[in-house]
Amino acid sequence: MKDYFSIGKIVASHGLTGEVVLQHALGKKTDLKGLQTIFIEERKDSFLPYFIEGTTAKNQEEVYIKLEGFNTKESARRLNQKEVWLLKADFDKFAAKSSPISLLGFMMVNEGAEIGEIVEVIEQPMQVLCKIIYQGIEALIPIHEESLEKIDKKSKRVYVDLPEGLLDIYTNP
Repeated sequence: MKDYFSIGKIVASHGLTGEVVLQHALGKKTDLKGLQTIFIEERKDSFLPYFIEGTTAKNQEEVYIKLEGFNTKESARRLNQKEVWLLKADFDKFAAKSSPISLLGFMMVNEGAEIGEIVEVIEQPMQVLCKIIYQGIEALIPIHEESLEKIDKKSKRVYVDLPEGLLDIYTNP
């Protein structure tokens, strides 16, 4: 799981030849040129590799992908709503450095103490939520201008100033 990064999901099949539409959060318009494999989460924490025959950028957040073995609209339809993952090396190559998703794998630091690694980034209209594992429990940490102190890309750390008691919500039910 640590070697895979979620980039989005398949939202539709396209055309008659088995193409799918990948809605991604990579932060830039991309045709994923040079990418050979994506991983689709068939079941929780079970990633199967799918080999890419071709890609075309649709817009800022979507790309058409032709996968090996899918030759009809009906066959491609079974992938709808499935999460798509990339290996770390591919993720680093295609994610925009300024996009929130580029924070995946960074360590979150509050008041000088490491509180957890960012395992998921959820973009919302007014803020970004980062999912971390805090003391063995999933915690959602809001990132916005009041809570974010700085991002150190070199040491892969996100420094935050969290409201008092926020982490207690997760550890004291």
